[in-house]
Amino acid sequence: MNDTTEQESKKRLGLAKPGRLELKTVETGQVRQSFPHGRTKTVQVEVRKKRVFGTGAPITAKTATARSGAPAESGGTATEAPTRGGAAASAAEKKPAVLRTLTDEERAQRSRALQGAIRADVEAKRRDDTEAKRFSEELQRQAEDEARRKIEDEARRKVDEEAKRKSEEEARKRAEEETKRLSEEEAKRRQAAPTMSAGAKAAQILEEEEESRRKRPGVSAAPRRPSLAPKREEPRRRPGKITLAAALDEEETIRMRSLAAMRRAREKERQRLAMLQMPATKVVRDVVIPEAITVQELANRMAERSSDVIKALMKMDVMATINQTIDADMAELVVTEFGHRMKRVTEADVEIGLKGATDSVERLQPRPPVVTVMGHVDHGKTSLLDALRETDVAKHEAGGITQHIGAYQVELKSGKRITFLDTPGHEAFTAMRARGASVTDIVILVVAADDGIQPQTVEAINHAKAANAPVIVAINKIDKPDANADKVRRGLLQHGIALEEMGGDVLAVEVSATKKTNLDRLEEAILLQAEVLELKANPDRPAEGVIIEAKLERGRGPVATVLIQKGTLKVGDIFVAGSESGKVRALLDDKGRSIDMAGPAAPVEVLGLDGTPLAGDDLAVVESEARAREVTDFRTRRTRDARTSAGGRGTLEQMFSKIAEGEAKALGIVVKTDVQGSLEAICGAMAKLGTKEVAVQVLHSAVGAITEGDVVLAKASNGMIVGFNVRANPQAREVARRDGVEIRYYSVIYDIIDDMKALLSGMLAPGLRERQLGNAEIREVFNVSKAGKVAGCRVTSGVVRRGAKVRLLRDGVVIHTGALKSLRRFKEEVREVQEGYECGMAFESYQDIQQGDVVECFEVEEVARSIA
Repeated sequence: MNDTTEQESKKRLGLAKPGRLELKTVETGQVRQSFPHGRTKTVQVEVRKKRVFGTGAPITAKTATARSGAPAESGGTATEAPTRGGAAASAAEKKPAVLRTLTDEERAQRSRALQGAIRADVEAKRRDDTEAKRFSEELQRQAEDEARRKIEDEARRKVDEEAKRKSEEEARKRAEEETKRLSEEEAKRRQAAPTMSAGAKAAQILEEEEESRRKRPGVSAAPRRPSLAPKREEPRRRPGKITLAAALDEEETIRMRSLAAMRRAREKERQRLAMLQMPATKVVRDVVIPEAITVQELANRMAERSSDVIKALMKMDVMATINQTIDADMAELVVTEFGHRMKRVTEADVEIGLKGATDSVERLQPRPPVVTVMGHVDHGKTSLLDALRETDVAKHEAGGITQHIGAYQVELKSGKRITFLDTPGHEAFTAMRARGASVTDIVILVVAADDGIQPQTVEAINHAKAANAPVIVAINKIDKPDANADKVRRGLLQHGIALEEMGGDVLAVEVSATKKTNLDRLEEAILLQAEVLELKANPDRPAEGVIIEAKLERGRGPVATVLIQKGTLKVGDIFVAGSESGKVRALLDDKGRSIDMAGPAAPVEVLGLDGTPLAGDDLAVVESEARAREVTDFRTRRTRDARTSAGGRGTLEQMFSKIAEGEAKALGIVVKTDVQGSLEAICGAMAKLGTKEVAVQVLHSAVGAITEGDVVLAKASNGMIVGFNVRANPQAREVARRDGVEIRYYSVIYDIIDDMKALLSGMLAPGLRERQLGNAEIREVFNVSKAGKVAGCRVTSGVVRRGAKVRLLRDGVVIHTGALKSLRRFKEEVREVQEGYECGMAFESYQDIQQGDVVECFEVEEVARSIA
């Protein structure tokens, strides 16, 4: 029966249409679907197979329908039904396949399944967002709880500290009250008559004190140590046999500790406990630190352990042993770390106290003024001094001009003295200004009434302003027919010198050196100006002065002209002058007479020097030859080191190299031209040059030839001289050659601007620029035992050069920048490989190379920056 039912349930084979035979079979199964967030779903799948037999070839189509509505994959291989006739089978093979279309119910099921999946994804995403939001809120709440807990802990800690402090205060008060009570009881006990034995009394006192100590707040009873010796109250073991008499007298023979011994023991124990509880007090010491010191010596001076000092150095990333030397800066950090006070000493400390202390007002006495006479050549400076001194120096000088610095002192009819300095080219005056020492009190500017304001007159005005010294104008040669004093006054006003006649504060006197006219008025003006300045000095102290001029004479040795500023220089004094020292063997005044001493503002010639000092060096008297030798050794060493590090001035080309190295940021120049218009144009062009980093500084500008004063000014400021249509005189050329000052001559203003731009461009630091050489592609990577990984490359563009920099690119990203260690072609080391050739490359300190990487070869070159 079952067989019959099963056969009836199956569909019978038949032709749906004429000439067409169909066979349909149905297969069922289950498919598990996986979705995001770990969800899965099982669906029922029904597979229907349809076979068509007709006149054409048999065609098989398979469709799958998911009963649950979820899409399912369809597939399978077509199976051919056995043909019943050869002609029918061959005809079925030639017809195309016919696929069944989905019904409306199947489409609806698939649409519902798709929408359900989309809704499930949206719901899952919403749940994830909710979980993330809840997690962030939980973290924020935990952070707020933690902050609130910290605040509460801090408040609780403060409350606990306050309570602890109050409890300690109360305990201290109770201890004081208990001590007071015990002292009162002790006093009462001493007043009462003793009715017990000394041993019992001492024991009772000890028990009472011990009981009171236990009752004190904050004091815990100290644990008693087990004692092997018998207590005093216990009977001692007697040596030998005991007798009846000894047994009866036992109570009397036992010795008890005295009350004083017990108190001493108790006091000793109390002090021991106090020492254990007392914190160690830090002792702060003054540690003297030289320029270099060993770790062991530093630890000894701080009274610290060497291991602690080494640990402190290790914390500062300095590994040193106890015998190694550290510098003063590192030692200062260590001393500060340990809490001590530091006191540094250097080699320059030998000069401390060389000039002595500042003089008190009570010891100061009036001194003569020091006056420097300045002006243009042949305006009568030396003749005016001859008229004041009543001498004839000008006629005996070579060529009638002053060739050296002269220092003179004139005594007036009133008994007062004035010291004059006659300066040719103002070399000493400029050197003193450069060293920051102002020797001159007053400057007399000599201007010829018939010649007016000349270039060196303007230069003298600039020197006087730089020295911040008051100026007195002496209008000389008023006896000449073409003299015009008003023209001189107007010319001075153009250069910032306003005379009293023009509403200013500068004194002016019309004099004649040859006729000796108004010399007394000039002297009165000098004394008036000196009285306004209140020039005073202390003569009762070791002498201090300045070297005005020094020379080496045959038969007398080194001779120095010294201007005393403070104190009194005596024969036999030991002194130091710059890097030289000596002992005064003789003193000569300005008239060549031998003297025993020279006071403040007195010019003297000093004999007894060990060497020739430099003009402008300071002179100071010291107490011993050892002190002088110590100072001169230090100064000689300092000068030698400075000369070694700085070197000579050099030429303009050497200046270019120095500026390129960054040693100079401002270029100082002295400009001299032929006419005023060119001077203004050049100075205006120089002011426009430069940037925030570099600039041109015009030290002095004037019309006329280049003179010795220009050379001295350029040397003092480490600058150069620019001459436009002018030349230097022989004396200036000689001084420039001797001092190494560069002089450049120009005839076109544009050449000056171009050279200044080049100089300023050299001051700027050079820029760096990369120049691409070529690229190569890594085709293969080889492992070489000695060289490591070697890349077999092919140059795709440009050239690859040995010694150049390379970059390694992987997927367009730079992963390494370095240098080539080796570049080979056919096992031969080559200098470069051109485009299209293959080569082998090994990279320096890099092995992570892969096939397909790109090697980029480039060079880094310095490019000089320029000012537009």
